[in-house]
Amino acid sequence: MPILALGINHDSAPIEVRERVAFAPEVMPGALADARKALGCAELAILSTCNRTEIYGEVSEERLLEWLADYHQVPREQLAASHYSYRGEDAVRHMMQVACGLDSLVLGEPQILGQIKSAYAVARESGSVGSLLHSVFQQVFAVAKKVRTETAIGENPVSVAYAAVSLASRIFTDLGQQTALLIGAGETIELVARHLLDQGVAQLIVANRTLNRAEQLADNFGAEAILLADIPEHLSRADIVISSTASQLPILGKGAVESALRQRRHRPVFMVDIAVPRDIEPQVGQLDDVYLYTVDDLRGVIDEGKRSREKAAEAAHTIVDAAASAFMREHRALGAVDTIRSYRMRAQQIGDTELEKVLLQLDKGEDPRRLLEQLARSLTNKLIHAPTVNLRRATAEGDLQRLRLAREIVGLDPFAETEAESKKDE
Repeated sequence: MPILALGINHDSAPIEVRERVAFAPEVMPGALADARKALGCAELAILSTCNRTEIYGEVSEERLLEWLADYHQVPREQLAASHYSYRGEDAVRHMMQVACGLDSLVLGEPQILGQIKSAYAVARESGSVGSLLHSVFQQVFAVAKKVRTETAIGENPVSVAYAAVSLASRIFTDLGQQTALLIGAGETIELVARHLLDQGVAQLIVANRTLNRAEQLADNFGAEAILLADIPEHLSRADIVISSTASQLPILGKGAVESALRQRRHRPVFMVDIAVPRDIEPQVGQLDDVYLYTVDDLRGVIDEGKRSREKAAEAAHTIVDAAASAFMREHRALGAVDTIRSYRMRAQQIGDTELEKVLLQLDKGEDPRRLLEQLARSLTNKLIHAPTVNLRRATAEGDLQRLRLAREIVGLDPFAETEAESKKDE
């Protein structure tokens, strides 16, 4: 069965659907094991980010959709209406496009490659990567590196993190007087912190589930580190709140924000929830003096950066198309290895058998020249026996396509058969 790539992303489904089918990092090994057992497949990998959930493997699309719906308790009709799928070469091409950032909300964004590498590593550690997925992922990584090296797809710093900070700078004319609270300590939040400092933000506060990780990130940017549990005490200080965690439950609720607004005397707060599932309750956006945005709201900012990368994307697509086709040619060629090996072994067995007969006759003193002629005829007859029988059958059945293919395989002049047919017609 050809490899399948099945997914739901920012183009095929709204955030309300995406957050329901997202996989938290801590459940990924268990999910892989559950899927492999339920689907009866040896190879499977799951990619889950804020903008997409994708599953790769040799598996039935219908059964995979059923498992995904059952695992997340989502109506199957909803997934059927919002998913996409690719098979074989199209699946490999799609994976390459994703790794290169060509299918991202932010065209050419670099973080997705690291997320795909992480998905591969988790699947490999879980024992769900075999020879097929290993070879596909290695080719995907190689193409992504080639695209980054040979095109300008990564130029002009545009990402979800950059878009969030860009939007903040439009709302606050001078970030040098603002305090930003960053919730989470992953790669996206690190990029947010870097962009905020580049924009001259006055103060940074980093909140994380573990204080050690928050302090590590805070030390890099001269920020203050706190625990998630301490957010209510510090929320009133924040003019900007940007959140990106892997939490399955909201971090900020409406009540906590209302309390902070009272302490701020209703000075406005800009919030961006990059996480999927969402970290900030949607009801927070209903509050006066709160400007709440999700990843889906960042499209306008991101589209500006897209235009600067579209030309580079054309070159990247050319590289991806060539690489996907080349990979599938090599993969199909591997399928012939067993056939070639078996055919060679059969020919070798025939040769050994006929040679043994001749050697026995030589030992009896028979004429070597006659024996060599006999060996040549015998080998020829034995080797062409099965092909001859099948060719006669094809001729009797009028299967000209099989005849042409046979001539090509054995290296005969492809035009000879056509000439013979023409003469026959005359």
